[in-house]
Amino acid sequence: MNNATDDSRPSPEALLKLAQAEEAQENKGKLKIFLGYAAGVGKTYSMLSAARQRKREGREVVAAYVESHGRAETDVLLEGLESIPRLRIVYQGVTLFELDTDAVLQRRPQIALVDELAHTNAPGSRHEKRWQDVQELLSAGIDVYTTVNVQHFESLNDVVERITGVVVQETVPDLLLDLADEIQLVDIPPDELLERLAEGKIYIPEQAARAMEKFFQPGNLIALRELSLRRAAARVDDQMRSYLETRAVAGSRTVAERILVCISGSPFGEKLLRTTRRLADEMKSPWHALYIETPDTGRFSRENREHIWRDLRLAESMGATVASVSSTTVAEAVADYAGRHHITKIVVGKPTKPRWRELLRPPIADRIGSSAPAAKSTSTSSA
Repeated sequence: MNNATDDSRPSPEALLKLAQAEEAQENKGKLKIFLGYAAGVGKTYSMLSAARQRKREGREVVAAYVESHGRAETDVLLEGLESIPRLRIVYQGVTLFELDTDAVLQRRPQIALVDELAHTNAPGSRHEKRWQDVQELLSAGIDVYTTVNVQHFESLNDVVERITGVVVQETVPDLLLDLADEIQLVDIPPDELLERLAEGKIYIPEQAARAMEKFFQPGNLIALRELSLRRAAARVDDQMRSYLETRAVAGSRTVAERILVCISGSPFGEKLLRTTRRLADEMKSPWHALYIETPDTGRFSRENREHIWRDLRLAESMGATVASVSSTTVAEAVADYAGRHHITKIVVGKPTKPRWRELLRPPIADRIGSSAPAAKSTSTSSA
């Protein structure tokens, strides 16, 4: 008779997750991200160094799109690597050069080097963003090495703005970081980075002066560096936990938290979603984003509905399980969804309404808490 307890075997959820991941990756290329915290830390240099090593090992490597920014030491590493000619696009009389995805697909190398993952492609390109080109290459079974800075990930957009005062316009879905097969952190101390900037090794003098006035402040760089270190460490922790769970290592199983965030079309919806994603990262938890369609929503303006669908797409890009349901009341719908998906924490926005209105009608967080006692409801301000 086998006296082993359930804790000695992988959970059904862990096994299902492993099977799905293996099936999804069976015919797809592998993604390796060289992650940094600012321009000039050496991401492209590190990517090219790794690529040359793979070539020495007999792998077929091509430079699909590599931007050296005129740095001599980086140009040296490009020597001897096959390069794919860039796609020439003329837009409003200006000639722009982009990644030629079709040429890479036709060449079908084992590894394609694609710099600057967060780049926005020129109008007229097949995809709006370079990360979408990368997804297409991966789907075709081509391994991709790419570079990106931590401030470009969507869930950190508002945090970076608070730190630096700069709104990063080009963002990348967190899902890409979650699905990367390998992340290599590229890191140098901020004071060394500032020395490189002053020596003209990152930008030309005019650009360097502007960068030092705005983004390249010592405090900003220290904070961004910490973000990159934490994000890389969190990814390694996720991989280790998944490894332990799927192999049923004793003591590795914990009771998983599951987080639900409610979407309403509020102008503060993006902030709420990013906050929830960061909470999910801290708690190592899956998260859901839910929109409830009620009879009252029929009166919503077109602009509000566009906010709702935009927020749902944003949540999905950050790794959430997204759902939209119909119900007569929001609280009952949230409670039903929370029960069916074993939600343990619910995040809702705190409405910016006068205090006297709350006395007449309890806040939505309180109503959800009463309807879903098994889940803890949390509200965030100004959302």
